[in-house]
Amino acid sequence: MAATPNMESSTVAGGAKRSRSLPSRVVPPIELPASVGELSRKAAALLGWNGIVLPETTVLGRKICVVARLRTDVHAERIAMGMGPVVDRATVDTWTWPELAATAPAPAAEIIGVLAVARHWRTAMASAVPFARYGEAAMVLPSPAVLTEDYVGNCLPRARAYGLGIVTADPNAVADLDLEGHSERMILDEDPVSRLVNEIVYEQLLRETELPAEVD
Repeated sequence: MAATPNMESSTVAGGAKRSRSLPSRVVPPIELPASVGELSRKAAALLGWNGIVLPETTVLGRKICVVARLRTDVHAERIAMGMGPVVDRATVDTWTWPELAATAPAPAAEIIGVLAVARHWRTAMASAVPFARYGEAAMVLPSPAVLTEDYVGNCLPRARAYGLGIVTADPNAVADLDLEGHSERMILDEDPVSRLVNEIVYEQLLRETELPAEVD
């Protein structure tokens, strides 16, 4: 008597073979239409942030571009004290201790805003949100990244909740303001994190403007 073929195995095997033969749709990745520096400068101008647009750097594990100005009076005082930028976190943490707060140096950088430039809104938001707790922050995205249901349904509500602005750049790198940031949110007082960020930005400002960091 002939054995009955295993129809289930045949079906699964055949189905697998057929599924492997189906062509898959390749979606090209969304690219930035210009350099991070160029897009940051255009976004800062569009947002009305008047200051020096610093090069992209990694702060607290996030890639950001900071728009800032040097507080020249504080900088002059710190030069006189021989106190340049301090980026050692353990040292900066002590500046907010009650017993040392009176002798801590004043913040020498005025941070106008923080920009996160990325190809996808989730990446940009993850970088911008930690800094939105202390002041203005915005995302810069390529325009194709905002023409999706995911952006409308998930990004915009979150951006409004965090007070983030959104600037888009079309394929020709023309910038447009898609969402204005707002200040109707809780802003944290100065703490060890904000002091460390200020010192990092202070160091960047001195490097970009080639001003002396200390005196002999």
